[in-house]
Amino acid sequence: MRRYESLGLRLLHRFDPERAHTLSLAALRAGLVPLPRQITSPRLRTRVAGLTLPNPIGLAAGYDKNAEALSPLSRAGFGFLEVGAATPRAQPGNPKPRLFRLNEDRAVINRFGFNNQGMQVIAGRLANRPYGAIIGLNLGANKDSGNRANDFCAVLETCAPHIDFATVNVSSPNTERLRDLQGKAALSALLARVIEMRDALDNRVPIFLKIAPDLDDAGLCDVAEVALAHRIDAIIATNTTLDRPDLASPHRNQAGGLSGAPLFEKSTRVLARLSQLTDYQIPLIGVGGIATAQQAYDKIRAGASAVQLYSALVYGGLSLAADIVHGLDELLARDGFATVAEAVGTQRGHWL
Repeated sequence: MRRYESLGLRLLHRFDPERAHTLSLAALRAGLVPLPRQITSPRLRTRVAGLTLPNPIGLAAGYDKNAEALSPLSRAGFGFLEVGAATPRAQPGNPKPRLFRLNEDRAVINRFGFNNQGMQVIAGRLANRPYGAIIGLNLGANKDSGNRANDFCAVLETCAPHIDFATVNVSSPNTERLRDLQGKAALSALLARVIEMRDALDNRVPIFLKIAPDLDDAGLCDVAEVALAHRIDAIIATNTTLDRPDLASPHRNQAGGLSGAPLFEKSTRVLARLSQLTDYQIPLIGVGGIATAQQAYDKIRAGASAVQLYSALVYGGLSLAADIVHGLDELLARDGFATVAEAVGTQRGHWL
């Protein structure tokens, strides 16, 4: 880790985690964070769901919830960005404190509850997005919504002109009964509505689906069947977990979704199984516990066409993205892969 960044992280970690998150975004917007700009190579350049990515390392939803730092983040080395989740109406989310660092475990627990400034504000910022960046939006539903499918469709309709993909998020553990939408019948009905809305729009954006790591095998089979039936453009595997493995931090029993290092193995096994069930017919984006180039490579070889980071940045800083991109390029070259696509799923069996 670079010295200046190490000092900055130490300073941020003196603050409450949510305050530190806000300060990190402010530092980005103020130009206080040196950025490497776009990183690519013939090996790293890849296509996912019709999108040409300069590299397969993305920023997961949740960091820039309100699309406030699109320009600096587009120069941070990521191949693509996902912002949000956005809901139709602004909402404060769950009571504070709701974000916890588990330093001993290199992990994070959050129970934000889709706090955001609402789709109109977020759409306004997305309309002024940086040229050339690949930017997607995580679709959410208001906590008090009587019809969550309507909420997803409203956000999609409002923001579609300004995004490259939209993610249907039915896997956050912090909105009551949201995960119920992962059931076969409910998921099928929801995706039918969202795709109907997408097909009626001028900008026919790819639709991604984000799932939980806590689904059992029958649940994964149902997700795969529904996603294939509706021709979903990609699946993001996975969101945070409600499980509590053997953790050392005093915050280990906080309610909310656990992310970071303890999620790596579980999320990668879900990814590999989903790859097997969909038989490479749907691109997969691997998320959960990635903190090194080797771990990004492991996700790709387990079946992911691209990956996303978030929690590791809390401990490794924003320069971690560029480090992982460069390291992945070296690993692909070492093993004789000319492209990312050639490596996808080549060690899937290890995780099954």
